[in-house]
Amino acid sequence: MSLFHAQTAAVYGVNAHKIDVEVDLWATTGITGNTFTTVGMPDTAVRESRERIKSALVNSKLGFPNMSVTVNLAPADLRKEGTGFDLPMAIGILGAAGKVTNADQFLIAGELSLDGSVRPVRGALSMAVCASKANIPAFIVPADNAREASVVEGVRVYGVRHVSEVVSLLSQPENYTPVRFEGVPEPNPDDPSFPDFSDVRGQQTAKRALEVAAAGGHNVLMIGPPGSGKTMLAKRVSGILPPLLFNEALETTQIHSVAGALPNGAGLLTVRPFRAPHHTISEAGLIGGGVGVPHPGEVSLAHHGVLFLDELPEFPRNVLELLRQPLEDRAVTIARSTMTLTFPASFMLLSGMNPCPCG
Repeated sequence: MSLFHAQTAAVYGVNAHKIDVEVDLWATTGITGNTFTTVGMPDTAVRESRERIKSALVNSKLGFPNMSVTVNLAPADLRKEGTGFDLPMAIGILGAAGKVTNADQFLIAGELSLDGSVRPVRGALSMAVCASKANIPAFIVPADNAREASVVEGVRVYGVRHVSEVVSLLSQPENYTPVRFEGVPEPNPDDPSFPDFSDVRGQQTAKRALEVAAAGGHNVLMIGPPGSGKTMLAKRVSGILPPLLFNEALETTQIHSVAGALPNGAGLLTVRPFRAPHHTISEAGLIGGGVGVPHPGEVSLAHHGVLFLDELPEFPRNVLELLRQPLEDRAVTIARSTMTLTFPASFMLLSGMNPCPCG
């Protein structure tokens, strides 16, 4: 019987909590054959990881032990979601088999492909913050998530692309260089995708009104016929807002990382977000929630930026009523039977509508 411990993190809301991965190997007697059991309130994606882990280790020439495997994700009273547990569970199995050591100084997260390559995960920035708070000195993360995780001070971040790299890193960490934080890049006004008020011809009164609203953080309702420029003006308001401060950029990037809206390989967000959901959006899509662990909605993805509701009268009344709390409290609280999570939601609300249903 062999027992091995590894460490990972699970994201709840915009924060992450440390999860201990305990792996036990034991010889099977009788005709039941070898089993692979995962306990600790895993969801379907976590339970399916046994197939990915087996194929990844075998195809990487690391071998899979001919024994029964029991994996415990502690604390067991927290629901575990997502595929980020693949890599720490695989390292735990290798450690229980005596093939790796020294995993106690690392927080590990990553999804495994069948060939052993490591795919990106959601919430890497929140996991790095968790590692810092738990005094874990190093974080092993998929290479596509390394830039965002490197923002956190006091944690050495190693980006990996294959499970074999992790085995080598654990045995000889001195041969690997942690990813360095490159600093907050300045927004490039010459970028064609950068929202610029100079693109708008005329509309001096509307532009002046939006400048005053942006300076004071006021909400705006624009009423005009189709084609008058409401959407074009709204899309460019984020370009006249003040640049993101470091703490604001950190919060915004953390929310987008948790929601899976951060592009692979991206670092800190430098442009204030602009979100324009369609009027068919659901309550959970706007405010947040969903099945299992609640996820951030559009009001949180617009944190420190602009939320634009075009064709405002087309939105269901029950959806619009849900905006009351975030507009007043600058946060959204979602309660479930097992947990209550709070998402930040400090945004500037812009909305547009036609003067009458006929346009």
